[in-house]
Amino acid sequence: MSNKSLIYIAGPTAVGKTKISIELAKKFNTEIISCDSRQFYKELKIGTAPPTQEELREVKHHFIQNKSIKEIYTVGDFEKEAINKINALFNNYETLIMVGGSGLYADAIMFGLDKFPKIPKEIRNQVNLFYKTHGLKALQELLLEKDPKYYTRIDKNNHVRLIRAIEVCISSGKPYSSFIGKIKSNRKFISKMAIIELPREKLYEQINKRVDLMVNVGLEKEVKNLFNYRNYPALNTVGYKELFPFFEGKTKFEDAISEIKKNTRRYAKRQITWLKKYENALYFKNSTPITEIYNLLVK
Repeated sequence: MSNKSLIYIAGPTAVGKTKISIELAKKFNTEIISCDSRQFYKELKIGTAPPTQEELREVKHHFIQNKSIKEIYTVGDFEKEAINKINALFNNYETLIMVGGSGLYADAIMFGLDKFPKIPKEIRNQVNLFYKTHGLKALQELLLEKDPKYYTRIDKNNHVRLIRAIEVCISSGKPYSSFIGKIKSNRKFISKMAIIELPREKLYEQINKRVDLMVNVGLEKEVKNLFNYRNYPALNTVGYKELFPFFEGKTKFEDAISEIKKNTRRYAKRQITWLKKYENALYFKNSTPITEIYNLLVK
């Protein structure tokens, strides 16, 4: 077995993962891999709550604001780039820290991606036209019909994920869920996971405070500057998509901010549900002393 360890610091948004990962990286004298799929984008400086410049100076981070929203950057692209970077870093370190709330991206690094059939262009066009013509609810109903098992797991408000699953169902004639967990990549390291927890009421309080802080430091201006790019996939993101209707004159600013808070809380709930599938993870309160976390992870 490899003696190299990748320690994944997981948990819902606003739970305090960034601070804990930096303190742990200092303890291990190592570097940090970010697997937050929205913190990749350099234009999204406020609404994605990336580490501050001060935090980035404390410990070297990788995959923070290294892409543009104008680029197409898939989870498969990330897997290739990140594994190459991780393997290179393991020439200098015994342990690396990975942190981020994007569960699919973390799984891609720890376990590899599932292999799906190639989607013919005509099917892709057909499903996209169906979405444009019939809307989100019709997409949800279509996936429920074709793959009720995956329907219970998917974020039903994420039209991109719905479309992807339906494309696979149609092109293969099999449920999307039948391709999950079949083929995994061999890794040259072992993965350990620390899930950070906070009582639900306290977590929601932290989320609301963080959104207010984002507003105070210029979220409105940031989103306004990105208005012309609002249809780009990277901007189908909580904190941005709720403010675009405000700039279109369709909603009040206060209502848009309330919607950001509500959608962030919903996102946190989905993250908590996703994390329940990991059987060998260690759980810590966000107030657990770093030394205690370190001692359990170093074993």
